[in-house]
Amino acid sequence: MIRWIKIPVFLACLVPLGLLAWKGFHGMLGANPIEVITHATGDWTMRFLLITLAITPLRKLLSIPSLIRFRRMFGLYAFFYGCLHFMTWLWLDKFFDWHEMVADVLKRKFITVGMFGFLLLIPLAVTSTAGWIRRLGGKNWQWLHRLIYISALAGVIHYIWLVKADLRKPLQYAAILAVLMMYRLVMWLAPALRSTKSTIVRPVDA
Repeated sequence: MIRWIKIPVFLACLVPLGLLAWKGFHGMLGANPIEVITHATGDWTMRFLLITLAITPLRKLLSIPSLIRFRRMFGLYAFFYGCLHFMTWLWLDKFFDWHEMVADVLKRKFITVGMFGFLLLIPLAVTSTAGWIRRLGGKNWQWLHRLIYISALAGVIHYIWLVKADLRKPLQYAAILAVLMMYRLVMWLAPALRSTKSTIVRPVDA
């Protein structure tokens, strides 16, 4: 059943790219199409990062453990749209001018942190297969894939530093990320809190 659900979900994840291509083909990207493409691919990178991070709390809160089977797909789509975002800058904006690109990364802090966040996604995409989970071992693989937290935070900072004025959208992403991380913090602290509570000595009955 899950296998068949995955197919429409997989295709749905391509809809943003399809709409962007359709608008480009029909000349509907406005006066600055490169900026539109850059923002669209960046937005969908952040959205898929947050969707990926939302899978764990949702499957527990909704009691739908099978949701975990979609996490890798969403994570790879985050990387896919991140690659499109990077390629837009590399190809359409900089025309593969490596000297100018390096200068931008070193001098413009929003590009620096954005590049950092994108680079963190590369090992996560490479090691997303079952084979890599076996090679690394479950615990090591889990620790490595916690880099997604840093990548998502870098993406939020990148967006905030980029727009400067209208912060509504990046702050929305920041708020969602904060909620998702707060949930994880509570889950990590819960065993310790239960253990502490269990050691409290009960008063002796009179």
